[in-house]
Amino acid sequence: MGRELAQSFACARAVFSEADAALGFAISKLCFEGPAEELQLTANTQPAILTVSVAAAMVLREKGISADYVAGHSLGEYSALVTAGSLNLFDAVRLVRNRGQYMQEAVPVGQGAMAAILGLDGETLDEICREAAQGEVVSPANLNSPGQVVIAGNTAAVARAVELAKGRGAKRAIMLNVSAPFHCALMKPAQDRLSVDLDATRVEDPQVPLVNNVGAQVVTSAPAIREGLKQQVTSPVRWEESIRRLRQEGVDLFVEVGPGKVLSGLVRQIDRAAECLRVEDSATLNEVAARWAPADDRPRVASGW
Repeated sequence: MGRELAQSFACARAVFSEADAALGFAISKLCFEGPAEELQLTANTQPAILTVSVAAAMVLREKGISADYVAGHSLGEYSALVTAGSLNLFDAVRLVRNRGQYMQEAVPVGQGAMAAILGLDGETLDEICREAAQGEVVSPANLNSPGQVVIAGNTAAVARAVELAKGRGAKRAIMLNVSAPFHCALMKPAQDRLSVDLDATRVEDPQVPLVNNVGAQVVTSAPAIREGLKQQVTSPVRWEESIRRLRQEGVDLFVEVGPGKVLSGLVRQIDRAAECLRVEDSATLNEVAARWAPADDRPRVASGW
């Protein structure tokens, strides 16, 4: 991933070079060539996705395409903050590599799990989690879109919640193949370790407002950003609320920056009137450029990662 952007744009190559220097190994080679089993390790996946996403954002900037707001889903909040000038790339790449390592080490392999639950309202799902816990942890982790929630916690508790959800009429309830139970109370050890790193990292006020994961609120100060990144580790990603907040702020066009198109799909589920584009290569970049208009005519834009 990201190879074509690096081959086509010097600013993208510069991003990969800086990430390589920050990490002390060639994350660029891992992005471009794999192997997949190494790229899928959380400690590698997080800096790899961030690097590709920031490279795409820098190409957009070079083309004169900028956002009125930024937002990111979990890890993507770091990409958003680099683009907004709140974090520098060198620090962000190192932070997210540590973040991945801390998350992986917070819960022994096999003791944590996540599951996707489709077609249930929030109140019913909260009841299911309370009933399934039985002294363990299980709670909403990703509030993605209407009727699409990911839960996380102890493996047995998540499995109980899946069975209860099926019995309560969920359209689908399936265990996910993930390496750790992200965004739940079991991540407290990771949160504590990352908090030390964040306190030692320079964070600036963003040049573009961020709608954050923890509160789905517009954030414009460095202290609020730092605290949000800390709390994000154990708190659910409030993506549906974030998109609705951006719509309230007058955002009409959403541009997903980086690999994949999952977020574009979620935005359409949340609000079918919202326009979505994405950028991960030259072809999709050209689509965004073609949509761009003079400043007095263009819609208000949010970029997401």
